[in-house]
This record gives sequence, structure tokens and C-alpha cells, in this order.
Amino acid sequence: MLQNLRSRLVAAAALLLVQAGPLPAAAGADQVKAEPSVESWDGRRALAIIVDLLRFTPRSMETPGHQKAIDYITTELKKTKFDTIVPQRWIAREGGRILAMTNIIARFQPDNPRRVIVATHYDSIIKAYRDQKNPDAPMPGANNSASGVAVLLETARVLSEMPDAPPVGIDMIFFDGEEGPISMGAGDPNFRSLGSPYFVSRLAEFYPKARPEKMVDFDMVCDRDLHLKAEASGLRSAPAEVKKFWEIGMKIAPGAFEREPAPYGIQDDHTAFQNAGIPSFVVIDFEYEPFYNTTEDTPDKCSAQSLEAVGRTLLRYLYLP
Repeated sequence: MLQNLRSRLVAAAALLLVQAGPLPAAAGADQVKAEPSVESWDGRRALAIIVDLLRFTPRSMETPGHQKAIDYITTELKKTKFDTIVPQRWIAREGGRILAMTNIIARFQPDNPRRVIVATHYDSIIKAYRDQKNPDAPMPGANNSASGVAVLLETARVLSEMPDAPPVGIDMIFFDGEEGPISMGAGDPNFRSLGSPYFVSRLAEFYPKARPEKMVDFDMVCDRDLHLKAEASGLRSAPAEVKKFWEIGMKIAPGAFEREPAPYGIQDDHTAFQNAGIPSFVVIDFEYEPFYNTTEDTPDKCSAQSLEAVGRTLLRYLYLP
């Protein structure tokens, strides 16, 4: 993911914060009806997924770990009711490279006409370019990007075991190429995501009758010191959904969800959906120093409790109308 240049966002973010104001107090979540039990969402299981994924480092395009990550995600999904799995494959010519790309789309209740997208990316940074000692070493990517994959896979497991299904059909999408054409993320001055724009450009292939109602994206959500702030583009694109998600989060994990929005925007896989007019937002804790894109982005920097805060919030959110 790439933090937008603050100098270009100061005026817009300031106006946005004036209009939106602080997020409501968590008491608003008391109005949620028929809340499903979320206790079966297990942060330890999610953390184990992160450990598994790091066996394939690096997981960037054109590396052996890339296909191994695809195989792992597909195998885990087949254990759940997200068993309508569609790999979206294409060849991209980017940055002087020819890249074999794969988005993984897994559908729950595929006959439900109401669709919600829950997404993350699985590709990793090719090297730890911000590491002062070993900038050419592989970047493990426990938080960026294995944490989002862990949240989705554990959510798929729990949803498959729930006695009642949510009122909406759910499409989980694991995007390729979020870290850009040369797999360097914010270290690439020409950064742009690849997988999510490709999917959006072919949206009608998956949604021939009605577009998805909304999209929520997860990235960098396992930090031991988790502080989640609603970011600017999501507040513009999907203010009601952001409010709903943060109300639930402040009730489930008040220490992890911040009431005040972030004073900047984030470009991630939700951006392509926003550009297409689909209400979308990202759940991310971008403040991850000093480990961000270094060799120190390892599982010991992650927390099962942080993963539970996010995963249990998502689970309850999906049961709301």
C-alpha cells in the first residue's frame, strides 16, 4: 500500500474532518440487533496462518513463493463453505516485466443476489528496502501482507460453522500485485496496484445483474500496538459503512479502534472500487514503525488479540443489513 503525499491531502483532509467530525461513541453499537456470537473467531489460528505464509517468503510476483501462496490460500478455502473458487488469471506487462498474475475469488452463498466484497492482497514486497542493515534481504511481510490473508481465511472458517448465514452473499477476494509492478510498494515512485483495477475493469463478468453493494479491504492489521483510524477516502466513499464498522469495533475492542479519523488518505485495493463508484473502505493501521517493510516484519510483531479485534468486528459487521 502507499500513503498518499500529505502535502496534496492537507486541505482535502481538513475539510473532510470538519464535515465528518469525530466518529460516534461506541454506545451507538448497542442498537445492533441479533448480534452473532464472535467468540469462535480465534486469533491464535489466524496467527498460525501468518506463520504458514511466511514459509513462502518472498510471495511477490515471479517468485516460487508466489504460487505456493496461491496454492495455500486455495487449499484453505476448500476446507470452508467458500468453495466456489474462481482464479482470475492474466498476463501483465508492467515495469519492463511479463508477469503471470492471479486474483483468487471465493464465493459464499453464490446464489444470493446481494453481494459484499471482503478483500486483501497476498503478494509481498520483494525486498526489505527500508531495512538499514539488510535492504536487499527478503521482506517477511507478517503484517504487510499476511495479516489480511489471515483475517479472511479465519473469517471464512468461522462463517462456515455458524448456524445461520449472513443476509448477504460474500465474495472474498485475494488480490495479486497490490505492491505494484516491481513489487516494491511505497518504495516504487511509479507505484500502482495491479490486481484490483484489473478485477474492477471486468466487474460484469462476476456481477452480470447487479454490482456488489460495498467493499471492505484489510491490510496491516496484526500490529501488537493496534490503533485503527478511519481513513479519509473511506469516509468520502462509504461514510455509513465506516461508521457502522467502527461502532462495532469500538464495542468489541475499544483499545484498538480510534474515534478520531486519520488526517490522511491511503491508496490500497479499495481505491479501484471507489473509482468505480462502489462504496469502499480500508481497515489498516499504517503506523508500523520501525518494522514497516523491513526484515523485522515478523510474527513476533503480531498479536492474536489484534487479529481478533479486527476479525470479530468483521464477523459481526457482515450480519448487519
